[in-house]
Amino acid sequence: MKVLHVINSLGTGGAEKLLVETLPQYAEQDSEISVDLLLLNGTKTPFKNLLLEKFSGKIFSLGTGSVYNPLHVFGLFKYLNNYDIIHVHLFPALYFVSIAKFLTRSKTKLIFTEHSTNNRRVDSVFFRIFDRIIYKNYSLITAITPEVKHMLEDKLKLKNRIVVIYNGVNPDKIISAAGIPKSEFFKQEDSKILIQVSRFSVQKDQKTLIRALDLLPPDVKLLLVGEGVFQKECEKLVEELNLTNRVRFLGVRMDVPELLKTSDIVIQSSVWEGFGLAAVEGMAAGRPVIASNVPGLKEVVEGAGLLFQKGDEKALAAHVINLLDDDFFYQKVAKLCMDRADKFDLKNMVSQIINSYKNVQI
Repeated sequence: MKVLHVINSLGTGGAEKLLVETLPQYAEQDSEISVDLLLLNGTKTPFKNLLLEKFSGKIFSLGTGSVYNPLHVFGLFKYLNNYDIIHVHLFPALYFVSIAKFLTRSKTKLIFTEHSTNNRRVDSVFFRIFDRIIYKNYSLITAITPEVKHMLEDKLKLKNRIVVIYNGVNPDKIISAAGIPKSEFFKQEDSKILIQVSRFSVQKDQKTLIRALDLLPPDVKLLLVGEGVFQKECEKLVEELNLTNRVRFLGVRMDVPELLKTSDIVIQSSVWEGFGLAAVEGMAAGRPVIASNVPGLKEVVEGAGLLFQKGDEKALAAHVINLLDDDFFYQKVAKLCMDRADKFDLKNMVSQIINSYKNVQI
């Protein structure tokens, strides 16, 4: 079976990171499946460089321009009949592949993975109708949580074509990682370190975390991993609150497991989330996770880590204090989080996706 994954690019993002982790797994689990990757924008990125090191499949691209270029539809034509299944991720790749299939009358089966609960297109009557037409060309839609599945069924009236396949992490890779000395980031070796791993965007709401840090004792520090358009605003807020010596902006890092092991508490302060992949990674590292109480994160964290209402820096700071001031509570939450991470195993995720490919082919 020949499968082509299509995504906008391999820039910073949860869906992109997940592809980098999962693509090498397919051949390991099923020798009868060959997997390639097509990028609408093939610009080199840290994620792309990492994938090149460990992925034996082919990586194609439609150039290095805007992912929103409608001419990508025509660039897709030559790929459609060369694969049994095309597995698509994210908008606008969702649209372009569907339109290309319609125009070519290709018999190739399409699968789409919906990575977010916040599909703003469904709030528009026009786009909601257009989305229903687009989705008709997909034989199967995989949703990363039941909440995402419910959103698609409710807004787009998609029935009987949606299955839930949870995202996964590689627990062995995270568990075996060694922490980095705290002195590499802060002068005080005994600092208590919070960490958030996510791109800088309004969605991820690092500002609430920064404001929470301002309410915490001086020995509590913060590592922010990622990049994005929201970073400058966050850097400005750090300066305004006089927190420059307590916050480090680390950019995109390939040693996230090591950074998680260095940290004491993992935070995910998103305003909305499809699935809390970074939260699961923190759990697998054996660290307590504090996350905003929003769909996608709530399902992952509730009953193991701690939840706070989005945008509430006081509640977030209170959770941090409770963990750092009570070692028994800290260890209890850390253990619950580590146990919860077992539910989200990368190999199990890939196995379910392979089964969905086979079911679509029947």
